[in-house]
Amino acid sequence: MLQFGDELTLFSVVFVVVLLGTRSAVWPTVLTASLYLFLVMFRFPQVPSSRARQVLRPASGASSSGASAVAHRSGGHDAPENTIAAIRAASENGATGVELDLEFTADGVPILMHDDTVDRTTNGSGPLSKLLFSELRKLDAAAKHRLRLDGKEDSLQSTMLMLSCICCPQAAAALKELFQKYPVLYNTSIVCSFEPKVIYRMRQADSNVVTALTHRPWSLSRFGDGTPRFSSAWKHHWMQVLDVLLDWAHHHLLWTLCGVSAFLVQKNFVSPDYVQYWAARGVEVVGWTVNTAVEKQYYQQLLKINYITDSLVEDCVPHY
Repeated sequence: MLQFGDELTLFSVVFVVVLLGTRSAVWPTVLTASLYLFLVMFRFPQVPSSRARQVLRPASGASSSGASAVAHRSGGHDAPENTIAAIRAASENGATGVELDLEFTADGVPILMHDDTVDRTTNGSGPLSKLLFSELRKLDAAAKHRLRLDGKEDSLQSTMLMLSCICCPQAAAALKELFQKYPVLYNTSIVCSFEPKVIYRMRQADSNVVTALTHRPWSLSRFGDGTPRFSSAWKHHWMQVLDVLLDWAHHHLLWTLCGVSAFLVQKNFVSPDYVQYWAARGVEVVGWTVNTAVEKQYYQQLLKINYITDSLVEDCVPHY
């Protein structure tokens, strides 16, 4: 539910912006009231805090502070990412859970893959959306990993699953079927995405699923390492404007519309005040990607929140 301060800020901003644009008190009043009614009618409530905490703070594998280490892409530095081999390695190395990426093949089969092509991680080439599952299963998921472990194994149950859906429109239906087939997932997994529409569709499909929004400020105008996405100055500045609007929407509108229980944020933007901001709204912060011993100590001892890491065993350069 929106906090009183959030409501006041949200509706005040809408009212003032429309007032300045129309020079009339009628339209700002109508639009602000419409926004309020929209939120009341269409937003999803958060799942019970007790169950959200059960998913996000599992006792097994958590440190004494309650902070848990989650293997990013199932621990892509320690084993071939998004493979069962990596999930096994993450479990052996002390991860409380794993973060997995969900994409779909040309024939609609859900698979664990981060990229929209198979070039970076396998011995194949081409867009994932153009490959059939029968073609994909012939590829070597460990072909380009530094350790070249075998990524072709059977399934494994994990303590916590973070199922990351990049922007798959069919993800909600597939995940609903998965949750209904394996009810244990309701208490052991969380669905997260950069795309609010994916999370909203997930809540529409099954409102009992614990969900989270993933966010990195300036993601539209800059890559994860901070370099600009566009060489054109006007396009870069326009995207920066959209970044500001998106950031505002995430913090004041989208999170409550979707009724998320957690907010996954790039590590450089996490601070004690930021954690407290979300805690006041009943939302847990999870930092990514935390890849050095110093950073992990900061999360475990000072922030005391969960973090996502590429490696459970050594320092490494983060993937974004």
